[in-house]
Amino acid sequence: MIKGLHALCLAIVLGMPTVGTLAAQPEGAVSSGRVEVVLANEHRKGLEEIKKEFAEAGLMNLHVQFMKVGNPPTNIGLGPSVTAERARAAIRMAKKYNRDVTILLPERLFPAHYVAIASSSFDDSVEYPVGAEQLRALENPALTAEQFHELYRRLTPTDQPPGKKGRVF
Repeated sequence: MIKGLHALCLAIVLGMPTVGTLAAQPEGAVSSGRVEVVLANEHRKGLEEIKKEFAEAGLMNLHVQFMKVGNPPTNIGLGPSVTAERARAAIRMAKKYNRDVTILLPERLFPAHYVAIASSSFDDSVEYPVGAEQLRALENPALTAEQFHELYRRLTPTDQPPGKKGRVF
């Protein structure tokens, strides 16, 4: 019980909602959820412009890391309470700065408002390949947050292992 209390206190101090907490937040509202991005080293010189562009897209609280060599994985992970607007913005930014999005990471792995672009913290046992048509469906501006996450969960089902294995680098 004490460990759980310590974890809750730490989450509160860090401003991180606990996993499974669904905040009632209006569609389009700006969230303070953390956005973590790994970019190819070639983008290092444009960091300030990249930060500005992410902020303008509604993706605040940005933390950027750079690969020393090569390209980061083309994945994206979204917490269960990320608004549809922020999710679409994250997909746009991932496509622009990380070549594409070919892998979805299940929302069950992330805190409520968390966004991860190009995370190398997960292996192929939780990587769900996503095709261009499926990605376009997620990018549909008519989707509400509930509809977006329903589709996202269908593309990353808990009762089925990921499809094709392997990453695109």
